[in-house]
Amino acid sequence: MGSFFILLPSFTFHFFFLLLLTHFTSYTFSLCNHHDNSALLQFKNSFVVNTSSEPDIWWWSCSSFSFKTESWKNSTDCCDWDGVTCDTVSDYVIGLDLSCNNLKGELHPNSTIFQLRHLQQLNLAFNDFSGSSVHVGIGDLVNLTHLNLSNSYFSGNIPSTISRLSKLVSLDLSNHLVMELKLNPFTWKKLIRNATDLRELYLDSVDLSSIRESSLSMLKNFSSSLVSLSLSYTRLHGHLSSDILSLPNLQKLELSYNNNLSGQLPKSNWSTPLRYLYISFSAFSGEIPYSIGKLKSLSQIALSGCHFEGMVPLSLWNLTQLTYLDLSINKFNGEISPLLSNLTHLISCDLSDNDFSGNIPPNVYGKLNKLEFLTLYANNLTGIIPSSIFQLPQLSNLRLSDNKLVGPIPIEVAKRSKLKVVSLGYNMLNGTIPKWCYYLPSLVELYLSNNHLTGFIGEFTTYSLQYLYLSNNNLHGHFPDSVFELQNLTHLDLSSTNLGGVVDFHQFSKFKILNFLDVSHNNFLPINIDNNVESISPYLESVYLSSANINSFPKFLARLPNLQSLDLSHNNIHGKIPKWFLKLFNSWENIGYIDLSFNKLQGNLPIPPSGIQYFLLSNNNFTGNISSAFCNAWALNMLNLAHNKITGMIPQCLGTLPSLSLLDLQMNNFYGSMPRNFSKENQFETIKLNGNQLEGPLPYSLVHCKNLEVLDLGDNIIEDVFPNWLGILPELQVLSLRSNKLHGTITCSSTKHPFTKLRIFDVSNNNFSGPLPTSCIKKFQGMMNVNGSQIGLQYMGNFVVKYYNDSVVVIMKGFSKELTRILTTFTTIDLSNNMFEGEIPTFIGELNSLKGLNLSNNGISGKIPQSLSYLENLEWLDLSRNQLIGEIPMALTKLNFLSFLNLSQNHLEGIIPTGQQFGTFGNDSYEGNTLLCGLPLSKSCKNDEDRPPLSTSEDEEESGFGWKAVAIGYACGAISGLLLGHNVFFFGKPEWLVRLVEHMFNTRLKRTNNRAGANRRRMN
Repeated sequence: MGSFFILLPSFTFHFFFLLLLTHFTSYTFSLCNHHDNSALLQFKNSFVVNTSSEPDIWWWSCSSFSFKTESWKNSTDCCDWDGVTCDTVSDYVIGLDLSCNNLKGELHPNSTIFQLRHLQQLNLAFNDFSGSSVHVGIGDLVNLTHLNLSNSYFSGNIPSTISRLSKLVSLDLSNHLVMELKLNPFTWKKLIRNATDLRELYLDSVDLSSIRESSLSMLKNFSSSLVSLSLSYTRLHGHLSSDILSLPNLQKLELSYNNNLSGQLPKSNWSTPLRYLYISFSAFSGEIPYSIGKLKSLSQIALSGCHFEGMVPLSLWNLTQLTYLDLSINKFNGEISPLLSNLTHLISCDLSDNDFSGNIPPNVYGKLNKLEFLTLYANNLTGIIPSSIFQLPQLSNLRLSDNKLVGPIPIEVAKRSKLKVVSLGYNMLNGTIPKWCYYLPSLVELYLSNNHLTGFIGEFTTYSLQYLYLSNNNLHGHFPDSVFELQNLTHLDLSSTNLGGVVDFHQFSKFKILNFLDVSHNNFLPINIDNNVESISPYLESVYLSSANINSFPKFLARLPNLQSLDLSHNNIHGKIPKWFLKLFNSWENIGYIDLSFNKLQGNLPIPPSGIQYFLLSNNNFTGNISSAFCNAWALNMLNLAHNKITGMIPQCLGTLPSLSLLDLQMNNFYGSMPRNFSKENQFETIKLNGNQLEGPLPYSLVHCKNLEVLDLGDNIIEDVFPNWLGILPELQVLSLRSNKLHGTITCSSTKHPFTKLRIFDVSNNNFSGPLPTSCIKKFQGMMNVNGSQIGLQYMGNFVVKYYNDSVVVIMKGFSKELTRILTTFTTIDLSNNMFEGEIPTFIGELNSLKGLNLSNNGISGKIPQSLSYLENLEWLDLSRNQLIGEIPMALTKLNFLSFLNLSQNHLEGIIPTGQQFGTFGNDSYEGNTLLCGLPLSKSCKNDEDRPPLSTSEDEEESGFGWKAVAIGYACGAISGLLLGHNVFFFGKPEWLVRLVEHMFNTRLKRTNNRAGANRRRMN
């Protein structure tokens, strides 16, 4: 008995411990509800789990791939399964996370997942449910607070039943790969009205194009709850009220890539907790308000690709928590503030593609020790590059290209520099390439093209470089052998660098992964093409060997299956194109650019590959005609066959190719009519058919060429009236119809605003008649106030310079000249060699940007208008062989740029003006005007017959008109005038005085006319 009492405490302890253990086990280790267990297993069995190492879709957001459903066994408790969460009291499944699980298959409408009515959290993100829609059954899961179906390839309309989920706190239906889901206005409104507790809404790449401004404004209903709103790539349009940025709890707003969604940033009442603001590539505009400085929590701001302008407010530089700043591709101006140094947490700063000017602030970078990306390219920055930038310890990406920076590249970088990308091209940098460019172990990309760098290319001792661009500099010396040791190189551009020596092409076979090669335009660097080259990088996609002294087609091209761009222009390749090369045309499936121009190729034209975009064969000796197979080149963007010996008719289909923007067939032997069926959706910017034998009328379908800038049909035999309907083309800048058989009058009165951008108008050498085309000329807005103050020479055309330059033939200063590149400031009118009549209109002086005016060989009459003196930029003026009369206006001497003047063969008279440019013109400028006199003509205006001699003081005394007589006469006349004026004022005009004055005036006029007639007879 005693032993029992001894054991009793131990028994009691173990008994209570067992009860306690049983109690807690029932709550912590609950058994899964049988119904939910069965539903989950059926759901698992309806899909395939892709266990391959390479998933079928891009798992860019999954840190790792999981196979959670592998733990789902029939004999185990579902509450222990991976991704499953159970309620500890009721045993129901309340959470299911199968994100990044590699599930593949269709989610059916009767899926058992919709039977899990107690689910509170459902995450199926990053799986592959291709072909599945979000079924109406989703509305049965009314307890859901978190729903994530993102990036799983759901498609179709989002059902309205989703609005039943009134407890939602977070909804993510976004898809960053494709836009396949669509949300209609009805579902949108119901969802926002019911889900009043929503804190996170992610609908990126969901089609919201049907949501109107009024519906979009309903987002203000979340004024007390919304924390994150992400609606990028949703096709939203209209104007978004700035109130959305006033929601009191908003921390993240993502509206990027909605190109038609406009709005402005609020001037006050910001969402002060805001941390992330992304509205890039939308239609937001205006200025950044000063009030943005109140967003002390702002960490990331992206405004790139919008329509913002003005100066960046100083308050922005006080947002000291900023880590990411992107203001690129806008119209911000002013200088970059030194207050940038306040952003000590900044990791990425992109201010590129704006109008920032001034120097890069030199002393602000010492504090930016976290800065990794600095991008300032495509601005108007001047001055030198601060050396402090290269001392930043974390900087890996530096892009300052396409500015106006000068001076040398800093010669030192930070110890253990992490620079990977250095882009300084398209500036005016000078000096030599610093040594760190050759040894820095982290350097991957080096862009120094288009500067004024000098000296040798040094020896590379680092092998990390993948991109090396040194083109268009003043480098010299031999081609560096160490370049061939850069085994990781994928892009090499050493074109136009003045390098010398001889390079054997087999050296390039050392580059095993080379993708891009350009060694063009090195006149002192012949490329020795060895046709026995056995190996070349099979990854080569772009080969540029222009001006490389090549005599034949390199056979290594046959080993490049992935070739996309080939330039063999400006070489000495002659004869017919070999058959093996013609076969390659069809084997290159990805070829987009071929340039064989400026060689000596003969024979028939090769047929372009169907996918070619740029096909340039100009300045050769090709013969034959253009095959109809050219019409199969559906992707053709540029076709240049100029300056060959091609004959036949131009295929009509060339006017219907959907992407063709350049058609240059000039200086060939084409006959027949030009294409007559230009399609309504064509992309033509340049059409040059001049120098052929084309005939017939002009096709009216040219009015469909809304993008047309250059139309040159000169030197053909086209017979038609003037095509005034071309005046409606909004972009037309060059119109040349010279040397054809055009006739009739030229009028533009039927068009409200004709030829508003026209800058070159040439209809010379035709049969036009009637008055000068004043109704057209007065509308030439493109010849008025052209901006000539732009920095650097700007040329016409949107084409890449190495592909094509717009050109035109003009009569300049009496000589025919081809402008191989057309300056945007070049303006000229040529109406010569027609049968125009009438006078030169005075308003022609309003074309104050005009550089050339040629009205010669017509029947123009009247006087030279004084208003021509307003053409302050005029460089040549040809009014010869007309019927002009009167004197040469003295005001023309104000034309300071006038270097050519031809007024010959008219009926001009009087003294030739002197001074300024008129002192440089010779006799031929005035010959054939018999009544002109003075220099430079030999006929003087100073003899007795032409003008009275200058009087001496003695002559004046003898004639009774000395200074004394004049003084007495002035005094008497003044007194008589006062007395006479007194009588007229008080008593009216005496009749005897009126008759006396009239008699004196008529006698004087008669004597003047008689003397002028006598002078003419003597001169004749």
